Amino acid sequence: MKKLLFLLVVLLSLQLHSQTYVKVNALTTLLTIPNVGIETSIGKKSTFQLDILGSPWKSIDGKPQQFYIVIPEYRYHFKEKYNGFYAGAHIGGTVFNFQKWNYLNTDKYEKGFGYVIGATIGYQKKINDRFMLDCFLGGGNQQGFYHGYYLSTGERYETAKNWNKSGEWLPYRGGVMVSYRID
Repeated sequence: MKKLLFLLVVLLSLQLHSQTYVKVNALTTLLTIPNVGIETSIGKKSTFQLDILGSPWKSIDGKPQQFYIVIPEYRYHFKEKYNGFYAGAHIGGTVFNFQKWNYLNTDKYEKGFGYVIGATIGYQKKINDRFMLDCFLGGGNQQGFYHGYYLSTGERYETAKNWNKSGEWLPYRGGVMVSYRID
């Protein structure tokens, strides 16, 4: 976490004279899963965004629901930066202690890490000189490395020698970011 904060400070200090927005995802925040980010200009029609999505809930109804996703993303804006349609490409990392949807109502959960690689499409609309809305949807390939455990005993249910592996194509990000220009 300290390295991530250091990276954010470095990005901010390098981009003091360019447009930089701090962002909060209104939809995920209402679901008590904060998603915050920073987006800064890196070219005439290009920006770089770094965002973090996290579910801090160690337990919901006795089942682990904790995960964190960090995604750095390059974005190309078709008209002008921070106003109109854009497309982005990203690769990010995940850590989780989570009961997947297909294990609901069972005694199983997974603990591990992984990565995501994919794309985002979105539309940004300036509200005024300081505020902007960013509506987006993204997804791609997720690869996870985990150990599966029983909730009742804490013992592993799968027999993988090192890490069990799974991968799937899915949407894993989206929402409406309320953005504030800080420069």
